[in-house]
Amino acid sequence: MIKSRTENKSEQEIEQMRAGLLDWYDEEGRTLPWRIRPEDRRAGKTADPYAVWLSEIMLQQTTVPHGTPYWHKFLEAFPTVIDLANAERETVLNMWAGLGYYARARNLHKCAQIIRDDYDGAFPKTEAALLKLPGIGPYTAATIAAICFDQATNIVDGNVERVISRIFKIEEPLPEARQPLRLLAGTLADPRRAGDYGQAVMDLGATICTPRSPNCPDCPWDNYCLAKANGHPEAYPKKSVKKPKPIRYGAAFVALHDGEVLLETRPDKGLLGGMAGLPGSEWTAEPLKNPLEAAPFEGDWVKSDNEVKHVFTHFELRLDVYKAEFETRPDSNQAWADDYLLAGLPTVFKKALKTVQF
Repeated sequence: MIKSRTENKSEQEIEQMRAGLLDWYDEEGRTLPWRIRPEDRRAGKTADPYAVWLSEIMLQQTTVPHGTPYWHKFLEAFPTVIDLANAERETVLNMWAGLGYYARARNLHKCAQIIRDDYDGAFPKTEAALLKLPGIGPYTAATIAAICFDQATNIVDGNVERVISRIFKIEEPLPEARQPLRLLAGTLADPRRAGDYGQAVMDLGATICTPRSPNCPDCPWDNYCLAKANGHPEAYPKKSVKKPKPIRYGAAFVALHDGEVLLETRPDKGLLGGMAGLPGSEWTAEPLKNPLEAAPFEGDWVKSDNEVKHVFTHFELRLDVYKAEFETRPDSNQAWADDYLLAGLPTVFKKALKTVQF
């Protein structure tokens, strides 16, 4: 049960909230390169599902300022979803480097191919059909259906969760409150301007109802917010106490020959699947007893003085880095690259390269 001291909003209050939010969005909503603003809609412009989908997948785990250059880069390289589908997966993965969570890039490419092959290059128009595509979850499906096809959906991302938790003063912590918050968000969603409403409430969380120091005086929902009325909106949403991340250990090997470095392609399954990386050991719960056993071949391996620390979602990785130079190229079925700094390596391997001198 939701722990809240609120009663359900009346229909009159809901209508007032919808109107106030949309009026605010018409004047103050963000201008984003993939967004069709209300004035654009009135001029007859429509949202491009490919551009919106691309932006939503990219921004799932990063910020707009960080993700926007990637969005432009992808559209320049792949102007249509068919162009993306026809690209080599390795090219897509390399261009994705820096956005993290590489399963999203693999699903991006797979989804593009399904749209090319099964939907004649056109995105399906319903939330239910979009949900069947790889890499598209409830939030992304609702967003595309509302923004691009004017479907009445309930768009809920982290920004919306924060706004709703404050409006209703929800005491139940995240992530347990996630589904109840989604249901409450649905009671406010406007079916008449579905796309604009969804973008408006996300913008409200991103620009006004921020995690720290929310700008309550400028909020169109100021008078309806129970957390603000209580004097502590920044205390919401409540969050469960985080457990310390476990630590894993491993070794990475920098093999050099004539200005080239040895790279391997990681298995599809698991973290950084399908990406280029440095050869190395498995990542284990205990420090390695004999790390050189994981070396790609025998050599005069010298351990770097600097340990690499890299935080993934569920654990922290600590890597020892070893370097060896070879006068003759050792036999290997992996690739030797002379442009490794531009090869789209994941951040953890870029960190490893920086610990050794060339």
